[in-house]
Amino acid sequence: VAHRLVHGGDQFTGSMIVDVHVESDIEGLAKLPPLHNSAKLALIRSCRDELGKDVVQVVVPDTGFYTDLPEVASKYALPLGLCERHQIHRFGFHGLAHQAMNQRWQELRPDLNNGGRVISLQLGAGCSVTATNQGVPVDTSMGFTPLEGLVMATRCGDIDAGVVLYLLREAGYSLDDLDRLLNHESGLLGLSGKSADMRSLLDCEEPAAKLAVEIYCYHARKYIGAYLSVLGGADAILFGGGVGENSALVRKQILVGMEWMGIELDSDSNCAVHGQEGKISTPECLTEILVIIINEGAVIAADAIRVVEETGSNAS
Repeated sequence: VAHRLVHGGDQFTGSMIVDVHVESDIEGLAKLPPLHNSAKLALIRSCRDELGKDVVQVVVPDTGFYTDLPEVASKYALPLGLCERHQIHRFGFHGLAHQAMNQRWQELRPDLNNGGRVISLQLGAGCSVTATNQGVPVDTSMGFTPLEGLVMATRCGDIDAGVVLYLLREAGYSLDDLDRLLNHESGLLGLSGKSADMRSLLDCEEPAAKLAVEIYCYHARKYIGAYLSVLGGADAILFGGGVGENSALVRKQILVGMEWMGIELDSDSNCAVHGQEGKISTPECLTEILVIIINEGAVIAADAIRVVEETGSNAS
């Protein structure tokens, strides 16, 4: 049984066979993504109860793809000793999705050295963007938790940390209030006051809904610009996830105004690609733009098989 482990912390830099020590480490990390790791631990134990102790279980960390993220991208400007004591740095998330997109791109362009320079966008309820150079991630939008980065369905993404302090000191918010606000009441839902579903917002004529979509796309466009600078240009921009794979309008709004740097959508191709793989850039575009259907399950399964074979574990 192969499990996606949302937050691997510093303990899980790659896939591992589940044993008592692994379970203990997952339990120790439960506070970082409280909605995910505790549920994963319960599922691991349920699988053991239902399938038997002899069935091998493997955890594949979603953060593992970013284990070797450069220090300039992974460290926060906080006291080093504090960060070391509490394992505070940018872990990155959606690693399996971005890994899947990059692997597919490498299959499509074997002429490029491990895919060359790639900017990949995972746009769904959770959203992230990653810059990859020759198959190695060099920066990503999510950080210590999945809260950092792009505007998401109900998460705020990047905000001034001073806002949190102000709400604690002046507005009477508790820690639980802030957790609920930032993770469940913000993003598209908070901006629109109507819905966290991009499909509903695109169909809505209310100004707040339109503004929510505009801010969502604007933040994604800013990250693409930043990562073009980090990479020195890009060979490909890849869109994946429920929104990225299905919304031609969102893709268009994200890339609007980038023609001056050689990034240009083909309008007909973009409109034609819905829930399927396809190239959506113009023939003259210096950076290929593609929609990639993400198959995280295949990445998880392949890595679990590799670990089982390397360790000599035998599943019943």
